[in-house]
Amino acid sequence: MERPASPQMASSSPDSPCSCDCFVSVPPASAIPAVIFAKNSDRPRDEVQEVVFVPAGSHTPGSRLQCTYIEVEQVSKTHAVILSRPSWLWGAEMGANEHGVCIGNEAVWTKEPVGEGEALLGMDLLRLALERSSSAQEALHVITGLLERYGQGGSCLEDPVPFSYHSTFLLADRTEAWVLETAGRLWAAQRIQEGARNISNQLSIGTDISVQHPELRTHAQAKGWWDGQGAFDFAQVFSLTQQPVRMEAAKARFQAGQELLRQWQGGITAEVMMGILRDKESGICMDSEGFRTTASMVSVLPQDPTQPCVHFLTATPDPSRSVFKPFIFGVGVAQAPQVLSPTFGAQDPVRTLPRFQTWVDRRHTLYCGHQAALELMESDQDRGQQLQQKQRDLEQEGLKATHGLLASEWAPPLQELGSLFQAFVKRESQAYA
Repeated sequence: MERPASPQMASSSPDSPCSCDCFVSVPPASAIPAVIFAKNSDRPRDEVQEVVFVPAGSHTPGSRLQCTYIEVEQVSKTHAVILSRPSWLWGAEMGANEHGVCIGNEAVWTKEPVGEGEALLGMDLLRLALERSSSAQEALHVITGLLERYGQGGSCLEDPVPFSYHSTFLLADRTEAWVLETAGRLWAAQRIQEGARNISNQLSIGTDISVQHPELRTHAQAKGWWDGQGAFDFAQVFSLTQQPVRMEAAKARFQAGQELLRQWQGGITAEVMMGILRDKESGICMDSEGFRTTASMVSVLPQDPTQPCVHFLTATPDPSRSVFKPFIFGVGVAQAPQVLSPTFGAQDPVRTLPRFQTWVDRRHTLYCGHQAALELMESDQDRGQQLQQKQRDLEQEGLKATHGLLASEWAPPLQELGSLFQAFVKRESQAYA
């Protein structure tokens, strides 16, 4: 199928529309003894995001692993993961693993130039870290180690015009969170042990650096970006001198996110995070030009290790008109087929060279039903309101069930927990049918 016309994007240009927002609340900012993670993934408006479950695995020593563009050395054991990802690539925009580690990533541009060659995408680094880590801090070490060995690069959009960027990450587990910000192979990280934090497509770590690349400061000095005197402010030293319009817009979203978190300080719950992700006035719920929020995720990571972590995923665009559905790792977890996109093997436009010269239909069943529902909401007010009420009722049912679970008021069989997400996806699909 010939590729439809798409907005022209200059390679590696920070003026091109691209945005995401990640949030985390660590007690005492949370209303409950849990770390709460959230992310909106803002991508090209017609890009399909699927939710993929990958079970834990054992691998042959010395085997190779094909990521989006390049191969890396595989490890002997990988953890089970749930991923929300653009369906054309190997990595993920956000996800969690069976040990309660959650990661979200963001695009960022700095004084360090974006490489033109293909390497690991930031989204590949995210998935690799989830598969190989049992804590947020370990995930940070995995990402920085892979960054040093393989670098980051390659087009981040399914488009014949290359579009590349570097990445920032928000990593969380049951006890703490980390912000990791990169510039090429260089990086700085900040540990968050209490309070709330957000990131939005810009460098945000100042002088409060917890750990950094060993050559970070000497590189900045050699480039003339820092004189070696006084405090070293990572964001100030590595941010572009002339901020493009898109980066200014990200700054406004970052400040709005900070304010929303401040307003809810001490009372942040999964529902509060969902409300923040649905905030259109601030731009956090994105719908701008050719981009929109294509998928969303909220995770509750209890500090009590005997309690399960709960991950709510939409698998559909526009969280203000989507259902956050609960996923829990456990016995009987399997792929929900309604949120899995079709595959195209060796004929996939990402596999054939030159890449992305043709277009394929990657819409999954739930995506198609949801798109029809959005059209109905816009064309028939009464029926649209009824459908939106069905969405809210289904979401509330999932929230009520997981509240009962975390309060030890509901103790279903393990098999039922493992199939919870599948059940809610099926019911949402039926509502649209």
